[in-house]
Amino acid sequence: MKIYHLFLLTAFGLSTITNSFAQTTYKVSYADLKTYQGIYQYENHKTLQIAASPIDTMLYAIIGTSMYKLRPYSKDVFLNGGNTQVQFIRDGGNIIGYKQQNDKPDTIYKLITPKVTFADNMWYARPLNGEKFVYQYTVPKQKDDGLQTGSLVNSGLDTATIRTLMNRIVDHTYPGIHSILIIKDGKLILEEYFYEYNAETLQELRSATKSFSSALVGIALNKGLIKSLNTPMLTYLPEYNPENPDPRKNQITIKNLLTQQSGFACYDYDPKSPGNESKMYPTEDWIKFMLDLPMAGNPGEAASYCSGNIQLLDKIIENVSHQPLHDFAQQNLFNELGITDFIWNYAPNKSHQDDYGQVYLTPRDMAKFGLLYLNGGVWNGKQVVPKDYVAQSLSKQSVVDGINYGYLWWCDDLTAPNGVKYRGIAAKGNGGQRIFIWPDENMVAVVTAGNYNTQSPANKLLIECVLGGLKK
Repeated sequence: MKIYHLFLLTAFGLSTITNSFAQTTYKVSYADLKTYQGIYQYENHKTLQIAASPIDTMLYAIIGTSMYKLRPYSKDVFLNGGNTQVQFIRDGGNIIGYKQQNDKPDTIYKLITPKVTFADNMWYARPLNGEKFVYQYTVPKQKDDGLQTGSLVNSGLDTATIRTLMNRIVDHTYPGIHSILIIKDGKLILEEYFYEYNAETLQELRSATKSFSSALVGIALNKGLIKSLNTPMLTYLPEYNPENPDPRKNQITIKNLLTQQSGFACYDYDPKSPGNESKMYPTEDWIKFMLDLPMAGNPGEAASYCSGNIQLLDKIIENVSHQPLHDFAQQNLFNELGITDFIWNYAPNKSHQDDYGQVYLTPRDMAKFGLLYLNGGVWNGKQVVPKDYVAQSLSKQSVVDGINYGYLWWCDDLTAPNGVKYRGIAAKGNGGQRIFIWPDENMVAVVTAGNYNTQSPANKLLIECVLGGLKK
């Protein structure tokens, strides 16, 4: 995908761009928006769907399981997350396709199937059937998956704030939330799903995948497959000879990649950066792309958020283990946690430019990963990830965009409405994917959401209705 192509802004990373969603004054009725609905051609011989939302009177492009907002700009013209124009083409008054501002003039993606209808649960968090929503709490189901369940009552969380949380998700004060789970004192006490999502739905983790890659590095280190975090990365990538020769490339260590201090000219939040992820994904070899980048600084100094650093780590795991990343993760991490249903089809080339090499998990399995790290890498009495490595991972190693950063974990303290600051560590991904750990409260929270390339309410709801409901 090209930068800003129709929907991608920072598809894998955490979008910090907020001005791209400035309000436009052009208005389109819901009835008129429905005329654009249908299945259209897309890149790489794939298709996408265009759907009109009755909730916010906006158009959405649906690629796989992801929905991207298109805002009305003028007649038949909409703006994507990067403020690039997407124009629908008519013939005799009927929509026949769309084209995009930065494409060649003759590039048109044709409408394949018009008049497509979409289920109500795409737009409504909970079916209302004309009745007012009244939340009834139920204890999460006990399953044979390694998670113990318990009651919200007497957990230390105020049930009133949880009720507020549910109401705000349903009335779209917190839009696009797919699930929320809370583990307190080792027990799953809240498990709620919304829209078309349920406990069995595999959800895309986007950049929260980075924290799983970090775990694999720790496991490989413990097995002796990686000699030391201070070992130069090129030691484990002998098949590559980087272009743009620079002696600093020989100094980049495994630790530098984990802390986003590689020194490569790579910054995902800047579209003009040579190593921006959206320039990497369409290439034939993501590893070569990264290693051929010029250097912008010395390894181990300034940190810059770069998804390509993690592609290098994932490839190193494959090289030292002589296994596909999927298999190494399955045998050494997911099997240990009792996780049997997941997708992690790592292939660092353009064949995966639409899924970015990310992992897909159920929210319950995301919660187990958070609990694993809360408990120092131990699961069911077994040390799965080395204890010291976990402690280092969840401690400040660098500073990325003003936030303390561990080994591909964010050290993200949140302040509740009453002014109490909670020390937190988080795996975070575009759209609102969160695995939050609060060690001092012995608590883990998981949020999944679909607010891609826009501001997600994930942190806001955790601050207002989870931390704000803790009884001190």
